[in-house]
Amino acid sequence: MFLDTVLTRNPGLVETAAALHGSGAIPPDTYVLDADAVEANASLLAAEADRLGLTLWFVVKQLGRNPELIRAVSRHIPAFAAIDPAEARLLHATGARAGNLGHLVQIPHRDLPEMLGWQPEAVTVFDLANARAVSDAAAGLGRVQDVLVRLEGAPGTVYPGQEGGVPLEQLDAFGAEAERLPGIRIAGVTAFPCVLCDPATGVPAPTPTFELAVKAKALLYSRSHRDLKLSAPSATSMATLPLLAELGATHGEPGHSLTGTTPLHAVDAHQPEQPAYVYVTEVAHTLADGRPAVYGGGFYARAGIRDALLTRSGVRLPVQPAPAENIDYYRLLGAPERAGTARAGDTAVLAFRTQVFVTRSTVAVVSGLSTGSPRLTGLYDSRGRLLERPGRSTP
Repeated sequence: MFLDTVLTRNPGLVETAAALHGSGAIPPDTYVLDADAVEANASLLAAEADRLGLTLWFVVKQLGRNPELIRAVSRHIPAFAAIDPAEARLLHATGARAGNLGHLVQIPHRDLPEMLGWQPEAVTVFDLANARAVSDAAAGLGRVQDVLVRLEGAPGTVYPGQEGGVPLEQLDAFGAEAERLPGIRIAGVTAFPCVLCDPATGVPAPTPTFELAVKAKALLYSRSHRDLKLSAPSATSMATLPLLAELGATHGEPGHSLTGTTPLHAVDAHQPEQPAYVYVTEVAHTLADGRPAVYGGGFYARAGIRDALLTRSGVRLPVQPAPAENIDYYRLLGAPERAGTARAGDTAVLAFRTQVFVTRSTVAVVSGLSTGSPRLTGLYDSRGRLLERPGRSTP
């Protein structure tokens, strides 16, 4: 999906990733992240948001909740939106500031005292029961917590496994009840997804859910709530920040734009954000019909994978589709008539849309690519835990 883009915009990353694998410094099934590019992207996004009067909360599930990259991003975007408690704890421990908690996954009630103690800017609540729980925990800490009301998405826009939120037609009644809770203040609304990219063109556009969120903000204003936030996550990028500002959002939540991997980047190699990762694996064996199999572990059901670059020969082979319900022990490459171009042990470099935190991959962080002196600074698991910290330059 992104191989052409990364070869055009960041060929040094491909070369470095292949060299690291060839030397044995990284195993197959490794995402190689360019820390310089991630930080540069964060700087661009922060400056554009500031110009437009928007606030950003960054998201790191896509890049494996990696502490090195969290520090790089938070130098420019200080506050985060955590999708679940595990992510929130790692972000907090790394030194980033809590922006929005409960973003996609509600905070379990037993975890609320700990996380409210961090004094987050906002906590998202999906229903009145969670609003009451936040109020009780905040009151126990002697404080009042700002909350964002999660709106139920418009029909046809909600992803399975992400259901929930207050229907717009019930928001007035919700507000009447929530306003009686002593430990919270209604500070705004959020919904997901608010922006999506066209599958064919990559062009971003607001969803019907965004329209519901705008109406919800107006309804809360009519109930005398002021200085309301409207966080409009999904596809937050340099291309969509002006759209968010135009439609009345106050906050965006960049994730894939930090690595230059929104759907728009797949069709337009010249978007401002630079592609910042590749996936490295190797040929494991060849089938009797000539098709090579590469090691899996990091393939993602919504990846949009097209082909793999075999760096020894320079040949690109198509990646065959595989059912999402099967474990990705291997992934087959096509074009058996070119089987001679692939040998067991060959490095394969791919670039596709991912969510590293749901893989079983290794994450390798490389610094210095922007100055021509790449250095592998650490190996991590897919949940941000340090495996190894090499101290040498790449081959």
